[in-house]
Amino acid sequence: MTTVLVLYHSQEYGNTKKMAEAVAQGAEGSGATATLVNTNEERIELDRYRGFDAVAFGSPDYFGYVAGGLKTFLDDWYIARKADSASLTGKPIGLFYSHGGGGSARGPLESLYGRMGTQVGETIESVGAPSERILDECRSLGKELAEAVT
Repeated sequence: MTTVLVLYHSQEYGNTKKMAEAVAQGAEGSGATATLVNTNEERIELDRYRGFDAVAFGSPDYFGYVAGGLKTFLDDWYIARKADSASLTGKPIGLFYSHGGGGSARGPLESLYGRMGTQVGETIESVGAPSERILDECRSLGKELAEAVT
C-alpha cells in the first residue's frame, strides 16, 4: 500500500492544518495511507521518513520564510542525505502554504523542498483560512501524490 506523509507546521490559526488534513483526505481517497505530522507538536526522525513513498510539505508564511520546525527537518535531511541519499531523495513531493497577506514563503518553500524529490502539481497557496476551493485543490494534491508513486 502507498504511504503518504503530510509534514506541516500549524499553531496559531490552524489554516495550514486544515490544508494538511485535506491533502491527507485526498491521498486516502486514492487508497493510500496518510500520516499527518505537525512539526509544532513533534519532530519526525529520518528513519521514519524513509518509510514513506510520497510527502507533502506545508507551512505558514513566517516573515517570508517557512516555519522553523520544517526548516529543522530539512537541516536533518540535508546532513543525513550526504551519507545516504538513496532512501532520502526522489520521492514525489507536494507543497502548500498559508499566509495572512504576505505570501513570500512560496520561493523558499519551492527552492528548499524541491531538492528532495519531484514536485507533483502546483504549490497551493491560501490567503487566510482556506476556502472550499483551496481545500479541494489540497485533496487533489493528495490524490496526485498517491498516484505518482510508481
